[in-house]
Amino acid sequence: MPTPEQIWDDAGLPARRLAGLALNPSSSEVTLLRLLADAPLAARMVLCRDRDLPEAVVDAVIAHPDRRTRGFFARNPHADPAQRARLVDDPDWFVRAHLAEGPRTRFPAWPRPLPDETVVHMISTYDNDILESLASCRQVSARLVRSMPTHPVGKVRHWGVNRWQALTEERRAALLADPDPDVREHAERQARFEDPAWVESVLPARPCHARTDFLLHRALSRAVVDGVLAAPAGEDDKAMIAVNPGLPADVVVLLAADPDPEVRERIARRPDLGPAERHVLVCDPHPEVRRAVAYRADLGPAERDALAVDPHPTVRLAVSVHPALTEEQRARIDYEVPMDRCFGFRIVPVPTGPPDPEAVRRKALSGHPMLRREAAEDRELPADLVARLAEDDDLGVRVLLAQNHPHAPAALLLRSFLEYTGPERENLITRPNFPHAGLAALADHEDPQVRALVARDPDTAPATVDRLTRDPDPDVRAALARHPNLPRPRLAELLHDEELAHVAAANPALDPATIDRLLATDGRNPDPDPGPAA
Repeated sequence: MPTPEQIWDDAGLPARRLAGLALNPSSSEVTLLRLLADAPLAARMVLCRDRDLPEAVVDAVIAHPDRRTRGFFARNPHADPAQRARLVDDPDWFVRAHLAEGPRTRFPAWPRPLPDETVVHMISTYDNDILESLASCRQVSARLVRSMPTHPVGKVRHWGVNRWQALTEERRAALLADPDPDVREHAERQARFEDPAWVESVLPARPCHARTDFLLHRALSRAVVDGVLAAPAGEDDKAMIAVNPGLPADVVVLLAADPDPEVRERIARRPDLGPAERHVLVCDPHPEVRRAVAYRADLGPAERDALAVDPHPTVRLAVSVHPALTEEQRARIDYEVPMDRCFGFRIVPVPTGPPDPEAVRRKALSGHPMLRREAAEDRELPADLVARLAEDDDLGVRVLLAQNHPHAPAALLLRSFLEYTGPERENLITRPNFPHAGLAALADHEDPQVRALVARDPDTAPATVDRLTRDPDPDVRAALARHPNLPRPRLAELLHDEELAHVAAANPALDPATIDRLLATDGRNPDPDPGPAA
């Protein structure tokens, strides 16, 4: 079966014009229904996958005889999840699998969760191979995830067992005594990972994913630990057990002096590190080990003072954000603020508790840019701090605020896009307040991504739009080919352009007569009939 990319590559110019009509805001419901019924697969793919649809068209998609067409809608990121959920009992496994896989959204716009009742129905009725896709995507709401261990449906509680490490002892005990035998068996399997003797009995002797999981996370017997120390099966074995939460205290001491700096670095991050080992690692010859120690909240004043004058800049930076330091102490440290990092969208895990607003405020008001960057990532940041950080003198603070706060001001969003050229820059234009007015002034900017912003300004002059459809950059040409101010003769010309015909057909200024001709000729002829020859 061809991939979506192959479907598009194989589509000819007529099919691509119809695909443009499928995206055209001026296309009527009748036009969309006709495309759905009669257009080639490439146009139906674009129609069902790449836009929101009127309810009548959604009804027709759900009833469409072609499973690929229904499958495209199952992965539509623009559709309301409740609309996609109507495919939950589709007769074809192909469509159900696509619903479980979810929309193909570009990070960080994770798909909106499916309705909880739909997910429960899928868990209760779908085969495991399809459910693997559902488990790996973000279509399950945080509310349902939290409720799974106590859900009235046994198969959902079975999923809840997978959060074993996060469950209380009381909840674990309830699952071990669950009335559903499958839930009990799954809980018992999870509990076995806490039995060192059982882990020892099943630990693979050679490096593999299972051995890695055991050494990193599971209860290890002393025999297993001693075996890793004496004769590791892989070169990373000691580094893996260095983070295991059940590592014996004497082995922590031993690995704090291991010749491998990666092992020592991982030991330095352990929450149970003793003061003697901590003091030794503060003086470690490897800067990455010292940097790991510098982040520890349990550092004493003498250790912080030693790391504050460390010869390596990353170590000084790490200790400069230590929570025990005053603002005056931070200011005395010669740290270097990195500017080569990704200032992007921060993924928020399932919350474990409400944030501390005073702690966030202290960070936002700190003289340290790294702490202000942390505050800038808080989506709940109050308005007064948003206004303050929007004018911050640190690029990272400004861009992180623009990327993450739902009410980031328009001026900040545009400034951030103009000044930041790193990863995830394009996400800025998806933020709710990104401006439209005044962008025509950027038509001659040296950066093609900035020139493409001109397409967002409804007041861009027709001559400017025309000129930018001939821009050296293909993305600029494509963006401006959809501008409604594009002069009609140029728009008609672009309908014959192999590169831009589909974009031109999506232009909302396309007149109804041209739309009708394209439908009547299956996309082959966008031009009016010249009439009889004189």
